[in-house]
Amino acid sequence: MESEPPTRIMVAVNQSTIKGYPHASISSRGAFDWTLQKIVRSNTAGFKLLFLHVQVPDEDGFDDMDSIYASPEDFKSLKHKERARGLHLLEYFVNRCHEKGVACEAWIRKGDPKEVICLEVKRVQPDLLLVGSRGLGPFQRVFVGTVSEFCAKHAECPVITIKRSENEAPQDPVDD
Repeated sequence: MESEPPTRIMVAVNQSTIKGYPHASISSRGAFDWTLQKIVRSNTAGFKLLFLHVQVPDEDGFDDMDSIYASPEDFKSLKHKERARGLHLLEYFVNRCHEKGVACEAWIRKGDPKEVICLEVKRVQPDLLLVGSRGLGPFQRVFVGTVSEFCAKHAECPVITIKRSENEAPQDPVDD
């Protein structure tokens, strides 16, 4: 009897706006933990988690305005530094999967998170997309926008949005 391929769940993750890299956001950690507890459970061989982190390029291209740039190599190091930050973020999720015995892959893309996530869903074709949500109110959503709402409307697969619990919400809900 041939075994079925594992269910592939794409999990969009981002860094904490409070702690920064390499710390995962409250919403990302919550969505990941929920996936392990409620979907994967003890069936670790039945699932493969696909972690996507989308880095948002700085509008002017410079992330650290307090640095001094004296040579062309200084500018080259900026690209490597940002990528390394994203890799450390993904390392958290990959390490946790390996501890639990769940197969996984992880990668980084650059761009607008909502658009890149939907493009990656189309390219990779996961069975399910899982995104965390900060639980913003209607007024905040107008100004901040939500990646989870956009993905729920435009991703070409089923989408599960996991709200963070109230006891994990920082004083300012925009923080994560």
